[in-house]
Amino acid sequence: MLQFKKSLSSGLKTVLDSLNTSHGLDEEKIAQMLEYPPDEKMGDIALPCFKLSKSLRMSPVMISEKIASELSDENIEKIETVNGYLNIYIKKSYFSEKVLGGVLEKGNRYGSFDFGNGKTVVLDYSSPNVAKPFHIGHLGTTVIGHSLKKLHEFAGYNCVGVNHLGDWGTQFGKLIVAYHLWGDKATIEEKGIDELVALYVRFHKEAEEDQSLNDKARAEFTKLEHFDEENIKLWKWFIDISIEEYKKTYKQLDIEFDSYCGESFYSDKMPAVIEEMKQKNLLKIDDGASVVDLEEYKMPPCLILKRDGSSLYPARDISAALYRKNTYDFEKVIYVTDAGQSLHFAQWFKVVELMGYEWAKNLVHVPYGKVSLNGEKLATRTGNVILLKDLFASAIEKVKDIMNEKNPNLENRDAKAEAVGVGAIVFYYLSNNRIKDINFMLEDALNFDGNTGPYAQYTYARTCSVLEKAKDVEKDVSISYDMNDKEKALLRTLSLFPEKVLQAINDYEPSVITRYILDVCTDFNGFYHDCQILGADDESTKVFRIKLTEAVNYVLGNAFSLICMRKTEKI
Repeated sequence: MLQFKKSLSSGLKTVLDSLNTSHGLDEEKIAQMLEYPPDEKMGDIALPCFKLSKSLRMSPVMISEKIASELSDENIEKIETVNGYLNIYIKKSYFSEKVLGGVLEKGNRYGSFDFGNGKTVVLDYSSPNVAKPFHIGHLGTTVIGHSLKKLHEFAGYNCVGVNHLGDWGTQFGKLIVAYHLWGDKATIEEKGIDELVALYVRFHKEAEEDQSLNDKARAEFTKLEHFDEENIKLWKWFIDISIEEYKKTYKQLDIEFDSYCGESFYSDKMPAVIEEMKQKNLLKIDDGASVVDLEEYKMPPCLILKRDGSSLYPARDISAALYRKNTYDFEKVIYVTDAGQSLHFAQWFKVVELMGYEWAKNLVHVPYGKVSLNGEKLATRTGNVILLKDLFASAIEKVKDIMNEKNPNLENRDAKAEAVGVGAIVFYYLSNNRIKDINFMLEDALNFDGNTGPYAQYTYARTCSVLEKAKDVEKDVSISYDMNDKEKALLRTLSLFPEKVLQAINDYEPSVITRYILDVCTDFNGFYHDCQILGADDESTKVFRIKLTEAVNYVLGNAFSLICMRKTEKI
């Protein structure tokens, strides 16, 4: 539809120029004014003329009638004017030849762009705290971040995925104390991160009764900061155990990172950055702490160093940004974290700008809403979390039960159950606008009826089944065909995929793709039930419908890959 919009906008500008050359609209702005009617009976695309009334000094009704009488485009079937709206109906041949032909020609690249060619985007996402569980609270940053990575790759960008691990801080002092008091090496090697989490939770319970434990934890972390040999060894051990566990979950999501450089990686890079701030007269002393005053920008001061000289998060993030610019020469960096960190990012982005780095404008924070579990806030220290691996396991088991009932002889059942079960959780999460808070209800996430991931994957499998049965059908004929309404509606929806990709990239919003997948599934299943495909009355109809099914297969497959969902040829 983007191609048609471009042609239509050019024709509309020509007509508007003839009415009044001072309307002030170029083709891009005209294209932005175009809308898709909610009901196909109102046309395939529409132009509301109300905003043109002032510049053209005419009523919207008169404007729409004038345009209708003068607009000409070879792909337009008819034009109607209704109360100031210009409703445009596109010829069926455009959809059958240009849209269907375009999808089949581009295949796995349909919907992609090349405007990112030669440019690098760094994406900072997931980033769990080492020695803590990978729980449902990490799902948002992980799947939103990876979806944005896939979307930018689809637009031609070279993407660098960075897992900025939380591998530094007083939490390690707490864990070291807990290990010395209650830990056992053999148990940790057997149970892995689960045992580290149990020690961490126990520390907080014990510290409520014995405050001296917190003092001991701070002392152990100070030793770690001064590179105490024993504490460094324990710290590295905790990190290795954690990453090994995290990678199991990432494998289920088909996620790989290019870098696992965490907070500690930038420790030796911070002194030079802090010295640079001093040289540029940005740092001020406030009650013994070093801060950057941001009052002029209506923000609290950005804390860089504590009174004892130890660094804070902004110092580490600024150091990381400078390192990434020097290492990757990025076009932009995308940080995916919960919305509660929005002020933090706004502050240190402004500090980078005040340091004189023009590329500060290309630092992008993508916030998302908080996750609660059955209405309760998540908290590692109290143990009120649900691990992602346990959530995935529950979903996978439920899928296996359904498969045993409906298709007991399915090959590679375990792998397919994992694809559908994990996909159900991811789809459930990404169906929501990212900024909205989510109360994660397990029964809803694992509901396999309605607008869910399994429904989408089953639809994809249905297209695969049709194409498998049609593999011996001769398809080397013209795709020119007089479509019915179901076929046209489906092709109209397929034509929107490139626009949805652009919207998802521009808004940093994967849910655009998720909702679009449901639209495609709804239209395809309506077509499937109402139109005979392999049993069509004549050969041209059968071939056209097979090709239309193939186009749906491409679009769904492409869309799945953009939201961390696997394609399922059989369920």
